[in-house]
Amino acid sequence: MKDTYTLYGWHLSYFTGKALCYLRYKRVPFVLRDVDMYTLLRRIRRKTGAVVMPVMVTPQGEWIQDSSVIIDHIEARFPDSLVLPDTPVQRFAASLLEAWGDEWWIPMAMHTRWSYPENYALFEHDAGSALLPFMPGFVQRMAVRKVAGRLRAMLHSVGVRPEQFAVMDAWMAQTLDQLDRHFAQQPFLLGAHPTVADFGLVGSLYGHQGRDPWPARELVAPRPHLRAWIDRMAQPQDGSLAASPLLADDRIAPTLEPVLRAIFAEFVPLLQGINAQVKALLPQLAPGRPLPRTLKDVEVPMGGGRFLRAAIPYTLWMAQRTLDLYRAMTPDEQAKVRDWLSALGGEALLALDIARLRRAGLRVIPESSAA
Repeated sequence: MKDTYTLYGWHLSYFTGKALCYLRYKRVPFVLRDVDMYTLLRRIRRKTGAVVMPVMVTPQGEWIQDSSVIIDHIEARFPDSLVLPDTPVQRFAASLLEAWGDEWWIPMAMHTRWSYPENYALFEHDAGSALLPFMPGFVQRMAVRKVAGRLRAMLHSVGVRPEQFAVMDAWMAQTLDQLDRHFAQQPFLLGAHPTVADFGLVGSLYGHQGRDPWPARELVAPRPHLRAWIDRMAQPQDGSLAASPLLADDRIAPTLEPVLRAIFAEFVPLLQGINAQVKALLPQLAPGRPLPRTLKDVEVPMGGGRFLRAAIPYTLWMAQRTLDLYRAMTPDEQAKVRDWLSALGGEALLALDIARLRRAGLRVIPESSAA
């Protein structure tokens, strides 16, 4: 169909889950296509410059990579049921929660998938049939082993290290409990319909914790309100959700405050640590060159412990999007956001002095160094 979008991705993919849930909610005409080997290694690489999923192809033939950019594109063309709130505090909070869901949860998703061997059979089945759909099973398994090997090679850099499992497990249990209590009171993060906050968080919880056998059984099933939220995100029942209001008077539910306080205590220090490394590297960066995909380790708080993971400059691009929303607000709106941040211990977020970045595939380029 000429007006139909195509989303290339896998159900087991972190960011495909985010884009898939969003497109379903928006009721955009689209089809989901499994990414086969040729599409991944040739077509997507040629069109976007990266071997990555998801990728959305517009009816006009434009290939769009990055789940946040996909959302931006659709929001501009389908202005009904917008997923970025109108009011300043909710708008800022939604964008921040999206960045947190996209970036902070990557180690959790990788840990709950790759640290538990019983998840591998589902990965092998889904990835093998997608990559080489018409090949014999033994050939599919060979291809899957290569993909799995590349993913496992990333574990150490994102912080999935055996000596950190106890800290990660404790953090996961505490955060999922907090989310379960929140969803017992609110159907979505900011009220009665989903926002970009929900779509950021659902990436990990749809394809990884909510679908892989071990975390789905051990982490999600004991928390029924969290399970119900994942199901609402995956399969919106009708188009009436968008007409349902967020919380009145630009409020954030008290049940979400523990999550937000943790973001300010943990995620903001991660941003600060990445930013410090990027600033130190800028004088050495040739004009027009992207920053490395990963830099040195950053040590940050995680729950009651400490956590080491490689600095990823791309994370700053997500934070830049949130700060740009703040800068575009009126002085009165900015004051409301500052007051809200101060009450939760988050004022350091506004003090981040990030060099202007533009996205280039899976990397970012400082605009001051652009040719």
